[in-house]
Amino acid sequence: MPYLFFRITGRGSGPVDIERKTLRVYQGKGRKDRLTLLSDTAMDMVQPYLQQEKPEKWMFPGQHPERHITERTVQKVFEQARAASGIQKKVSIHALRHSFATHLLEGGIDIRFIQELLGHQSVRTTERYTHVSVKDIRMIKSPLDQLEGED
Repeated sequence: MPYLFFRITGRGSGPVDIERKTLRVYQGKGRKDRLTLLSDTAMDMVQPYLQQEKPEKWMFPGQHPERHITERTVQKVFEQARAASGIQKKVSIHALRHSFATHLLEGGIDIRFIQELLGHQSVRTTERYTHVSVKDIRMIKSPLDQLEGED
């Protein structure tokens, strides 16, 4: 869960780069720093939040501003959102990483870019996150079929 605890101060110009639509994650999953994308939808929520709340050290401070929100609090918020949405399936917040990676892969994004976004050293780790769907397999044209029509 530490990948949700974005540090406001420290390096560079901060965690959010509005122009590039990126988010710098410090000491994320696996205690790694990385750059990931920030969608337009998320940006529309983050900008007013930052302007209104003006967090100083952590983007999501805990009860004490010097500390980040706890993993348990994030889990509780996720569980409440899951229940409020009517989703019956029991899933963990970690499923969001799997879904993010899988949707990127299904959208045609190269697995090496996904590897970078997730902060994985090995592409094998990324492959475990991305479950290739039947839909994707049907989209692959066999090299044998590609020979059809050639002289």
